[in-house]
Amino acid sequence: MKRAKQNKAVALKYQPEKDGAPRVMAKGQGKVAEKIIELARKHNIHIHPDPDLIEVLSQLDLNAEIPPDLYLVVAELLAFVYSLNSDSSYHKS
Repeated sequence: MKRAKQNKAVALKYQPEKDGAPRVMAKGQGKVAEKIIELARKHNIHIHPDPDLIEVLSQLDLNAEIPPDLYLVVAELLAFVYSLNSDSSYHKS
């Protein structure tokens, strides 16, 4: 019998005027991850399914800034999300 893979989720928040780097605001697995994802969808927050990044981020403490070795990947993700938010012609397929 195959064991179902547990869902994991990590929520980041970045306020450039206050933070040196994005911070881990929520994290969890199973039901907690489902609730994080549900809230993100409810508030039209982009969900990026990247199991490797989630695995690394889930090791951080809540409210911790991401480490410098993740700056590039998270910056690229944030730039992508910002471009989606500013592109009025974007439509999900």
